[in-house]
Amino acid sequence: MLYPDSFEQKLGFDKIRDLLRQACISPLGQSYVDKIRFSDNFQLIDKMLRQVAEFKTIVQYEPEFPSSNYLDIRPQLAKVRIEGMMLTEEEFFDLKLTLRTIQLCLRFLAGKEKEVYPYLNELADAITVDKKLTEAIERVIDDRGHVRDNASPELATIRRRIISEQAGLRKKLDGIMRSARQQGWMPDDISMTIRNGRVVIPISAEHKRRLKGFIHDESATGQTVFIEPAEVFDANNEIREMEYEERREVARILRELTALLRPYLPELQRATTFLGLIDFIRAKAKFALQIDAGMPKLVNQPLVDWLQARHPLLHLSFQKQGKKVVPLNLLLDSGQRILIISGPNAGGKSVALKTIGLLQYMIQSGLLIPVIEGSTAGIFQNLFIDIGDEQSLENDLSTYSSHLTSMKAFVTFANRKTLFLIDEFGTGTEPGLGGAIAEAILEELTKSGAYGVVNTHYTNLKLFADKTTGLVNGAMRFDGEHLEPLYELEIGRPGSSFAFEIASKIGLPKPLIDRAKEKLGSQQVNLEKLLKELDIEKRVFAEKNMEVGINQRKLAQQLAETNALKTRLDNDQKRLLNEAKQKAKALVAEANQRIENTIREIKENKAERDMTRLVRQELEQFDKKELKPETLVEDVRKKPEKVEPEEFLPESGAIAVGSFVQIKGQSTIGEVLALRGKDVEIRIGDLKSTIKLNRLEKVSRKVYREAVGETARPKMQGIDLNEKMMNFSFNLDIRGQRGEEAMVELDNFINNGLMLGYAELRIVHGKGDGILRTLVRNHLRTFPQVTSMQDEHADRGGAGVTVVKMK
Repeated sequence: MLYPDSFEQKLGFDKIRDLLRQACISPLGQSYVDKIRFSDNFQLIDKMLRQVAEFKTIVQYEPEFPSSNYLDIRPQLAKVRIEGMMLTEEEFFDLKLTLRTIQLCLRFLAGKEKEVYPYLNELADAITVDKKLTEAIERVIDDRGHVRDNASPELATIRRRIISEQAGLRKKLDGIMRSARQQGWMPDDISMTIRNGRVVIPISAEHKRRLKGFIHDESATGQTVFIEPAEVFDANNEIREMEYEERREVARILRELTALLRPYLPELQRATTFLGLIDFIRAKAKFALQIDAGMPKLVNQPLVDWLQARHPLLHLSFQKQGKKVVPLNLLLDSGQRILIISGPNAGGKSVALKTIGLLQYMIQSGLLIPVIEGSTAGIFQNLFIDIGDEQSLENDLSTYSSHLTSMKAFVTFANRKTLFLIDEFGTGTEPGLGGAIAEAILEELTKSGAYGVVNTHYTNLKLFADKTTGLVNGAMRFDGEHLEPLYELEIGRPGSSFAFEIASKIGLPKPLIDRAKEKLGSQQVNLEKLLKELDIEKRVFAEKNMEVGINQRKLAQQLAETNALKTRLDNDQKRLLNEAKQKAKALVAEANQRIENTIREIKENKAERDMTRLVRQELEQFDKKELKPETLVEDVRKKPEKVEPEEFLPESGAIAVGSFVQIKGQSTIGEVLALRGKDVEIRIGDLKSTIKLNRLEKVSRKVYREAVGETARPKMQGIDLNEKMMNFSFNLDIRGQRGEEAMVELDNFINNGLMLGYAELRIVHGKGDGILRTLVRNHLRTFPQVTSMQDEHADRGGAGVTVVKMK
């Protein structure tokens, strides 16, 4: 049920009908535009939306789909139905072109896999055009719309005779004209012509008596007459008789062909209906592309869950002006069924209300709506609106009376499957009484279980929404500092009317405004003040939250870097211990073996002194050679006698980038990478660290080489997370790139983003034909860490930018 009867006009759907008519190619499609009706049949709505979504893809990516000769042949089919009627050559030509277009449409869909366009294929499954019928029409009608010469043997004979007679006639007339020119009766540049279906020659009026014949016509000036010479009377008569005979034969052929069509009428009517539907669906798809519409997820229950919804007519208007519509995010579900929107005048409340009503009506009429991916739309049985007023002199209705009439209908018929929209609830009468009645009506609508959106300035309704389950406050955002509307809907808090601030900006005297505040009372003034301060504080805290979020991400990255470093050091220590243990085991085993061999040789030689001494010398030599401790770098520093004494003294000069330094009181030596005030970033082996400048002392390059060894092992190629963090941008621009190049960059970008812990990334691919956007989103779905994708805000790129949420 729709209320009121002027529902479409109030929301502007009549203008959308006009745009759809313009998008249709033929009256066939336009007739379906007039038949658009609101429906609550879930299966029907779902099928219509999917048909449009499929055709949207065809319009974007399938240029070979037929787009011409969508002719309305319904009058011809009605004429064929009457026994004895005959279609003309022009009518048959239109029929031929239309059937050809239908066959091309069917051939296109048959050439695709059923899964590509399942709903359009379902539409085409019941349509057939008999090949015998098209061949019969093709045999008779040529590509210029005339009956072919070989349509019948008799017609071919007649037309050959006509051509022969016309050739003889022209030969005779050429002789007469040569003679007339020689005698000066006609100019040299004039040739024979046709008058009343007969071939004649033009003669100067002054010489018309000199040539025997019949005068058929004269020029506008009267200086030239058109004479049929007596010599060609018989030839012209013969030709006219043959033309009559030709006409009779053509009529006979067309009559037979018309009779041949009659049994195929049901098939032809279905095919014509199919062609009209194709034209209509294509018009809806083209309109969807104009308003950047998509198909939300459809559920068979009352629900409104839209992301970045835009008013389609406002979108088209702003597009011409080079501006963008501020999108609307809205949620109405079982938890918050009724939204109470407040805020200043001219803040966008009425536009938001009309956007909700129009988009819901569009989707239940089979039209795609301008929302982004991730939106969900439900189905309502009733749509009620109270926008503007229905005051009438005839019915003696005032503005407030018209509102109450609407409220009576709302309260009477509202149920759990109703969506109602009320603009400026309770206005038109004394504010105190109007607010009380509005609250009572709102309470009744809440009990009915209906869903709805209400615009109001009444404080009592805002308070009622705050304390009532199922209701939620909303506000059209307003810049309280600059007193400018932002046209953004924010759900969860009421809005201020900013009446005093706007009055002050306009220039009303301050004493006057102060007196108004006194008359209003401190409670109401304080509420408005609190709402204004809340809006300003919310913006401030939003900025602070953003800064805190950035700092938290940096802290998390630094913690991850520290943990990774600690893990690597622990692993290196364990690996060195394991290697040492393995070597110790091997040495112990070898020593045991040598001892056993020594004992055995002593026993075998019966403890001969020389042999025993020799064996012991070998064992001592193994002890000195194999079990000798390795010299550590730190040990070298502890034995100054082995190096030049001055090498251990701090080197003079200031510490700079590239200097070699050691930590005071320690043997650790490193190289300076960067100076940041009182902090110094140094590299010690494969590790980087930041240390206070006053804890370091400069040493010579020779000491550094002695410490690290002349043949230092190659450095490990680690990852500098700090450097990556500084150089990484969460914004990737791949516009104009080929698919393969873009996918490689996208892989690197996502991997770096994951490693650095970014929760949100932006990919700029541009709009264009949507091909690169589709490639990007399909590739992103292969990353399990990607939780969601959506278009950027319309002010920041819209469908040309994909915002990626990461786990």
